[in-house]
Amino acid sequence: MPRKSPLNAISRLAAAIWILMACASAAAWAVGRTECMEALASIRSADLQQHVDVLADDSMEGRQSGTRGIQAAGGYLVDRFQSAGLKPLGDNGSYTEEFDQAFKNVIGLVEGSDPQLRQEFVLIGAHYDHVGYGSPRRSLGPFGQIHNGADDNASGVSGVLEILEAIRTLPAAPRRSIILALWDGEELGLLGSKYFASHPPIPLEKIVLAINLDMIGRMRDERVEIFGTRTAAGLRRFISETEHDPRMALAFDWELKPNSDHYSFFEHRVPSLMLHTGLHDDMHRPSDDAKRINSTGMEQITRLAFSLAYEAAMRPDTFRFRPSSQQESPSDQRQLERPLPPAEPRLGLRWTQDPSAEGLVVTEVDAASAAERSGIQPGDRLVEFANQPVRDGESFRRSVLAATTPVATVLRRSGSPEPIRLSVQLDGSPTRLGLSWREDPAEPGTLIVTRVIPGSPSAAADVRVGDRIYAVDEQPFRTPDEFMNLVTSLASPLRLTLERKGTLQIVSLEVPAPLTPQKL
Repeated sequence: MPRKSPLNAISRLAAAIWILMACASAAAWAVGRTECMEALASIRSADLQQHVDVLADDSMEGRQSGTRGIQAAGGYLVDRFQSAGLKPLGDNGSYTEEFDQAFKNVIGLVEGSDPQLRQEFVLIGAHYDHVGYGSPRRSLGPFGQIHNGADDNASGVSGVLEILEAIRTLPAAPRRSIILALWDGEELGLLGSKYFASHPPIPLEKIVLAINLDMIGRMRDERVEIFGTRTAAGLRRFISETEHDPRMALAFDWELKPNSDHYSFFEHRVPSLMLHTGLHDDMHRPSDDAKRINSTGMEQITRLAFSLAYEAAMRPDTFRFRPSSQQESPSDQRQLERPLPPAEPRLGLRWTQDPSAEGLVVTEVDAASAAERSGIQPGDRLVEFANQPVRDGESFRRSVLAATTPVATVLRRSGSPEPIRLSVQLDGSPTRLGLSWREDPAEPGTLIVTRVIPGSPSAAADVRVGDRIYAVDEQPFRTPDEFMNLVTSLASPLRLTLERKGTLQIVSLEVPAPLTPQKL
C-alpha cells in the first residue's frame, strides 16, 4: 500500500547516513565522495513517480505487446535513452531490437572506462509491457478496462531510467560496461529477454551479472525480496556488504522459476538477480494504478539496485555462475537454515541468589544430570566454580558453558561446618561463545548461526538464529577451523560482524578467557 505519511526526521537522518556510508564503500574507487553522493541522491521518489505516471497513464492503454499503447511507451523510453547519450545496442544502430515482427526491446549501453574490463558487462533491465485491456488468459479482470500496470512493471522501468540518470551524474564511467535493457513480451512468456539471450549483441558469457527489476512499487514493512543469490558464490554477501538503506529488510529467496526476465539469463548460466516487493491483489487488474505506488520504497530499492550495478561494474574480480543453483529449491533453503534443537544442559540445576550472601543457592537438580552425579543437592550454596568465586547467575552460567571438565567446585551445605569440594564431570563440550553454526556452500567465508544457548555471551549480545557471521574482530575467515582459531584465541570482548536480513552489524561479546581450539 502507499505510504500514508512522509518520512520523519529520524528516517531522513538514517537515509542521509546511509548515503554517506555507501559513498565511503569500495564502490567509490573511481569517484570522489561528493560525486558518489550526488549519484545516489539523484535517485528521487518524485522522479520515479513521474515516470510511473507517464507509463501507467490511460493513454498507454495498458502497454500490451504489439499495440499502439506499447509503441507510445517505447517511444518515451527511446527518447530517454537518446537524451542520456546512451550508445544504441539495438538493430542497425538504433535503440530497438525487433523480434516476432511486432515486438521491440529497448536497449542501450554505457561503455566502461577500463580498457580490459569494458569488454565485460553488467546488465540491468525490466519489462515494459503489460496486459492492455485484460483477457481471461492474461489478467484477473474485470476485462475490457485498461490495466495500467503501474507496479507491473512501470515501477521497474522507472527504476532503470533513474539508474541511468544516476550513472550520468558520475564524472567517469564505471570500469565495466553497463547494459540497460527494457523488455517487450514478458507477459507473453519472457519473449523479449529470451530473444536477447538467444541473439545477444555482445557475447553472453561476458555478462558478469544480470539484475532484473520487476514490481518494485509496493514495498510493505520496509521489505524487498531478492531472488538469485545462489547463482554465483558470494552474491548474498556481496549484496549485504553493498551499503544500502538500513531500514530495508532484505528477504533472500531461493526460488527460481520462469516468472520474470532474470530467468532467461539464469537458463544461459549467467549470474542473475531479481528485486521484487511481492505480489498483491491489484496485480493484473485495472486497479494497479499509479496512485497506489509507494514511491519512497521505490527510491530505496532503486538506490540499492544502482549500488549493486555499480559495485559489480567496479570490482576487480567477477562472478562465476554456480551450477548447483539449478538444483536448489526453497526446501533446500529451509533445510540449510533450520535451527538446531536446544542444547542439553551441561550441569543441570537451577538456583536463586540472595544478594546479602555469597554464591548461589541450588533450588532444583535434574535427574541423571552432571549435578546429581556429582552429589550436588537442593539447598547447597555454590561458592566457587572453576577456581573462581561464584558472584552472580550470569557469570556463573557463562563459566559453566566455557569450563573444561572435570571442574573443581566448592559448595556449602547446611549442617556441614566445612566447605565441600567436588570434581564435577560436566556434560557436553565447552563453548566460549554459546552458539552453533553451519556452513553455506554458496557463501564461502560465512557461517549460519543455528543455535544460541540462553544465558551465553552470544545470547547477551543478541546474536540470533539465522544470523550470518562474516568476521571476528574484523578478521575474515575462510573455513570453520579458521573461525574456531579466532574465537578461541582472541581476548575479550570479541566483536562479531553479523549479517541479518541483509544488513551488517557488529556485536560485542564478553567472553571467558581464551580456550584452546581442541577444547571448544
